[in-house]
Amino acid sequence: MSTKLAGKSALITGAAQGIGAATARVFAGYGARIVVADINEDGGRETVAAIEKDGGEAIFVRADITSGADMEAAVRATVDAYGRLDCAVNNAGVEEQGAALHEITEEAWDRLVAVNLKGVWLSMKYEIRQMLEQGGGTIANMASVAGLVGLPLGISDYSATKGGVVAMTRTAAIEYVRQGVRVNAVCPGVVRTPLLDQAIQGGMFTEAEAAALHPTGVLLDPEDVAETFAFLCADTSKHITGQSIAVDCGMSAG
Repeated sequence: MSTKLAGKSALITGAAQGIGAATARVFAGYGARIVVADINEDGGRETVAAIEKDGGEAIFVRADITSGADMEAAVRATVDAYGRLDCAVNNAGVEEQGAALHEITEEAWDRLVAVNLKGVWLSMKYEIRQMLEQGGGTIANMASVAGLVGLPLGISDYSATKGGVVAMTRTAAIEYVRQGVRVNAVCPGVVRTPLLDQAIQGGMFTEAEAAALHPTGVLLDPEDVAETFAFLCADTSKHITGQSIAVDCGMSAG
């Protein structure tokens, strides 16, 4: 087993299920010490238990990423537990059922912006403060292929938030590169997660139609995205910053 994250502490938001939970397990498998942050306490503690069962080290912190106080506390809990914050994966996010732009409600817009954009900003705000104090660190944000290309799926609100994450990632990388803080983003295509299940059940598309969005015709697994997060947080990617890496089976290439 690789030890490319051995000794590093990692704060992972939205780690109670899906890509976040897979990322927490993958990071722990590479030797990182994990803080599982989520509003879902039961799911978060299940992720911790799975990591500990495999011999890893993890704690759970309840955190709502739309709350600055919660994210400040999550960073503090990481430092209290492990002495520093080496890596942060800002994975938590939400989706809405597909709707044409003129049919999107203010409530839906405000919710997506609050979680997917403001939440990433608040997470970075307190993570970067700590990383500046300790002399550096690495941040990887969850964006989406929808933030890179236009998709006819009725997700203009979601796309706007993920495009914002891509732009914020790029700018933050330049702001802090000389202070030892790297900032990148991952832009997945369609991944087998509970959010995908909700979209299918809501009638956005069938599973076959979702897979057909990829040139390869197959869906991604959460571990595929988790491994990319691990690469971006490892020292082997030390010269990579400000990038938005598409993990999308070629979806954005056309």
